[in-house]
Amino acid sequence: TVGCSPAAAVGLRLPLAEQLSLGSSGHLQVEVYSVTVDCTVTSRFAHTVMTSKAFNKANSSQEIFFEVELPKTAFITNFSMEIEGQVYVGEVKEKEKAKKQYEKAVSSGQTAGLVKASGRKMEKFSVSVNIAAESNVTFVLTYEELLQRKLGRYELLTRVKPKTLVQDFQIVTNIYEPQGISYVDAHATFLSNELLPLVEKTAHISFSPTMEQQRKCPGCDGTLIDGDFIVSYDVKREKNLGDIQIVNGYFVHFFAPELPKLPKNVVFVIDTSSSMRGRKMEQTRDAMLAILQQVHEDDHFAIVRFDTVIETWKDSLTKATKENITEAMDYIRRLYSRGWTNINDAVLTAVNMLVKDRQMERLPERSADMIILLTDGMPSVGVSNIGKIQENVLTAIGGNMSLYCLGFGNDVDYSFLDVMSRQNKGLARRIFEASDAVAQLQGFYDEVASPLLLEVDMHYPDNAVDSLTTSHFSQLFNGTEIVVAGHLMDNDLDNFLVEVVGQGLEEDFRVQGQVSAADWDVFYPDEEYIFGDFTERLWAYLTIQQLLEKSKSGTPDEKANTTAKALDMSLQYSFVTPLTSMVVTKPETEDSTKAIYVHCERPSLNRGVLRSLPRRLNAHSHPGPSDLRNSHDRVGPGFTTSSPETLADWDPHPLSHLGSCD
Repeated sequence: TVGCSPAAAVGLRLPLAEQLSLGSSGHLQVEVYSVTVDCTVTSRFAHTVMTSKAFNKANSSQEIFFEVELPKTAFITNFSMEIEGQVYVGEVKEKEKAKKQYEKAVSSGQTAGLVKASGRKMEKFSVSVNIAAESNVTFVLTYEELLQRKLGRYELLTRVKPKTLVQDFQIVTNIYEPQGISYVDAHATFLSNELLPLVEKTAHISFSPTMEQQRKCPGCDGTLIDGDFIVSYDVKREKNLGDIQIVNGYFVHFFAPELPKLPKNVVFVIDTSSSMRGRKMEQTRDAMLAILQQVHEDDHFAIVRFDTVIETWKDSLTKATKENITEAMDYIRRLYSRGWTNINDAVLTAVNMLVKDRQMERLPERSADMIILLTDGMPSVGVSNIGKIQENVLTAIGGNMSLYCLGFGNDVDYSFLDVMSRQNKGLARRIFEASDAVAQLQGFYDEVASPLLLEVDMHYPDNAVDSLTTSHFSQLFNGTEIVVAGHLMDNDLDNFLVEVVGQGLEEDFRVQGQVSAADWDVFYPDEEYIFGDFTERLWAYLTIQQLLEKSKSGTPDEKANTTAKALDMSLQYSFVTPLTSMVVTKPETEDSTKAIYVHCERPSLNRGVLRSLPRRLNAHSHPGPSDLRNSHDRVGPGFTTSSPETLADWDPHPLSHLGSCD
């Protein structure tokens, strides 16, 4: 067993309360006396259970708000509340059915809850509930996520901002990797010399300070715990074929070989329109200066700036010699903002440069072609119809290069960039306007800077495997990992031959081998969760994620087909996805007026569905216009005492994230 700290709770904001006044009612007397985060990571698949316990010490009922941030890539799988001995359990339903049940509950004044998108990597899960005088409430939230390897490690981040002292405070994560752990590290922004010894970093990493150890100063209520707790780890890799694990009829294949990097040919397409004026332009220049210094000498590069007109630094791609890098940096320093936004012509110019240089044989035969587009706004000159731009770019690229789109700030149409990238072997990333925007841009480039293989195919015997997840990948970058999962038609592994092929630096890459199933009972004889269905749930998680991505493009019939499959699997495995919602109700009792409904959902693929949901969450009254204007009375970062704002107020771009519940 290898333990790791707040592991899969990436970006977790713990639900803790602080004592604040409640206007005329005096001091709020809700005490959060226990917060535990228990995460189990089994072969990169993270299962997190968060439990918070609170007590209403007042002689009157109080409405409190449970809040926690969880990864946008995670799927909520369960939520329950225990109030006065009654347990309220969540059930995942098709969105429209759950919505009707939820609206019926809200119309009769019953309590409800919601999830909202709330940041770069996290979304906020919130539940409002009315607690009787001198009674307890326990919240339990469970979610699951497949951790992604980036820059050679799996990173697990927990945001810890309790704002007050908690009697029972514990964060524990256990990681089970049959390959073994090559390294594990844990650090935090708030770890002082006194707190550092509390962090175990051996076979088990945990953090559980006492109330005295949490105190900012002797006798005061302030806490030292305020910041990010980060754990990173990687696994041992001994063979190029990768690691294959089989449990209960499902397999998962992890592939991350150590190979020499391929040269790349990259065209940087930079938006210099007037909307980039000021800080954005300054940060873009700083990021490009840092990136250019990292371009490898075997690479070729070009720069295209665009606003109303298109301008190229040079007519063709240039080898990244020291002299050329210096000249390019001088060009970047002179960039300034002006005019409108001509995305269509800018991207097509970059495509034509790569096509022409390929035809003229100016680029290495075995090298990766890519375009990195940075823009902060919508197309406003030239071709402005985003569907037409996507069509033009797809036709021009013809599957021969990758397009990566960086959307700078909140004004950009992120879904437009996301679809266009995925249509062309790439991906999109939102760059947030903040002091670390330069680091965000540079970090993205680092992820795609070192391609190892192109056109990777993972082959498995047709007569032994079905229900396979995506098995073809346009490229594999250094520090990342390919994951494929599937179902075994029988348990006979005698003919289970696996082969991986791709285009490497000097020749085609090809490796094959016979699979044998590891005996998990031998590795971990005393553990329960890691057995059973974790490989099946990992397969289901990966399949649903890929179906949701496919549902964004293709013909109407293809979209409908993939959406229907994703919905069926979301219901079967109880995942809260953009197609499903979770409804939490009180068990049937004679007093039905006290039922509590929590309608929890991810953002719909249809904006209209999101906008039509009820806004006010109140245990006693019907929603009204004034309710929507009420702001939070904070009882700490985890609890509030009035209604939430509307979804529109919370997230101006709800469809750009995987997460919202109303």
